[in-house]
Amino acid sequence: MSIIAEHGQLLLILACLFGFFMAWGVGANDVANAMGTSVGAKALTIKQAILIAMLFEFCGAYLAGGEVTETIRKGIIDPAFVANSPDLLVFGMLSSLLAAGVWLFVASMMGWPVSTTHSIVGALVGFAAVGIDTNAVNWGKVGQIVASWVVSPVMAGTISFGLFLSAQRLILNAPKPFEAAKKYIPYYLFLVGFMIAMVTLTKGLKHIGLGLNYQQCLGYSAVIGVIVAGIGQLFLRRIKDVPSGDGRFRFASVERMFAVLMVFTACAMAFAHGSNDVANAIGPVAAVVSVIQSGGVIGAKSALPSWILLVGAGGIVFGLATYGFKVIATVGTKITELTPSRGFAAELGAASTVVIASATGLPISTTHTLVGAVLGVGLARGIAALNLSVIRNIFMSWIITLPAGAGLAIVFFFIFKAIFL
Repeated sequence: MSIIAEHGQLLLILACLFGFFMAWGVGANDVANAMGTSVGAKALTIKQAILIAMLFEFCGAYLAGGEVTETIRKGIIDPAFVANSPDLLVFGMLSSLLAAGVWLFVASMMGWPVSTTHSIVGALVGFAAVGIDTNAVNWGKVGQIVASWVVSPVMAGTISFGLFLSAQRLILNAPKPFEAAKKYIPYYLFLVGFMIAMVTLTKGLKHIGLGLNYQQCLGYSAVIGVIVAGIGQLFLRRIKDVPSGDGRFRFASVERMFAVLMVFTACAMAFAHGSNDVANAIGPVAAVVSVIQSGGVIGAKSALPSWILLVGAGGIVFGLATYGFKVIATVGTKITELTPSRGFAAELGAASTVVIASATGLPISTTHTLVGAVLGVGLARGIAALNLSVIRNIFMSWIITLPAGAGLAIVFFFIFKAIFL
């Protein structure tokens, strides 16, 4: 108690700095999940992708970032074990943030697309198991999260596989692909608008005092979906079919229409990613703020101040702007060859999965989700379409991430104890 009273201001500043550093890592590394497919499919340039991502990642993190934060903050460590030693909880949260931030910094420099969720959960489990008690870890909750890392790529892969097959059947294999694209793409646009509106209205706007019931959310989301489809059609009208008997040229026109669609799915994916992954950075910050402001009391419930969301959202945007380009290039071009139609299916499948998980409060990995989605699209064309060596390296970096986060957190935890105790 005395340490919190004596050093509360310093610990609060450290929590904000480490939270911002961790959020920088989320932006620098995980933005590839939101933007890599768009850049790989040449629907957007890297500069355009980063500008779009900055806006929509920020909106997702700030408007819809509250739900998953609760799961990370309160679900993994049993508060009963730290009720009488809040200083240990504060040191643990600081060490977890710093450990995850350092690992993401290393991975981003190397161009490895690793999971920010893996990083922070591994760090939290490491400090709690070694620094407090192995029983302090809610292993049932950790098991649920680990299960979601398997479920999310399978779900995203299945949705993306289905979306690509539907696009193939309705548009690419149609006798007149260009006319079919003009007919069916507005429905896909409606789906994108509806899905993102639903997640924003059902849970994202609660903390600014806009409470709507489920029927109202459905109605408003349908209207927003229609508006998005209408705006998309204005862009689609500008695309002219290339008059040529060569099928490749006809497909070039159709792919240009999918490129328009990908701009919308890129926005959707960035929003969904911001809403889900901001929790990785601000969950531990919220826990530290709660303990310090209450004078050492670890409350069962505490409000999430909006300024903490701003710290997380700002960090994500800064990471994106300064170092996002490196991992975007890795994800966008090396797993499988992407065209706008394939990239659209992967992005919408991944965004749908992230939105479902975010709405239910389950902290999935967007890295796993997007790689699963891209694999699903690749498998729709056969196993030969996949770069298996790159996929193997990505899987290896995922396996290393958990122990790296845990090991670093344990080291930092004992350093903080040595300094302050």
